[in-house]
Amino acid sequence: MFKLDDDFLKELGLDSLPDEQKKAFLQHIYSELELRVGTKLSDGLSDAQLEEFEKIIDRNEELVVSWLASNAPNFAQDEAFMRIQQATRLEAGDIRLQAEFAATKWLEINRPDYRDVVAQSMDSLKKEILSNREAILGGVAGGSQQ
Repeated sequence: MFKLDDDFLKELGLDSLPDEQKKAFLQHIYSELELRVGTKLSDGLSDAQLEEFEKIIDRNEELVVSWLASNAPNFAQDEAFMRIQQATRLEAGDIRLQAEFAATKWLEINRPDYRDVVAQSMDSLKKEILSNREAILGGVAGGSQQ
């Protein structure tokens, strides 16, 4: 979908940030995006749904295994599972891989608009960054332009 990396910073005109600040800035963007997406996705979900998703994210093995058995019994043959497996290089039986896939599948079932929510949140965040780009870069430059 998108990557938070040097290309992302270049797209926003922030590729001149010092390396140590690039990493910190990208971590901040990731945290902010995660917060915004999570807030929007939780709207309209029941407490039970939120608790179930939290357990999947926390890799509660018993829940992940039972959830997959009920909702995606042939998950190991699913193209999305195989893509995640290839990207992570984890074994099919690894709970980290299964939980990652279960979280994705859970969102497809319970919030089928989640990709749109992520895209809209990212677009909004990019616009905010672009409108504050000079202040961000000015803060880095300090007094060098005075």
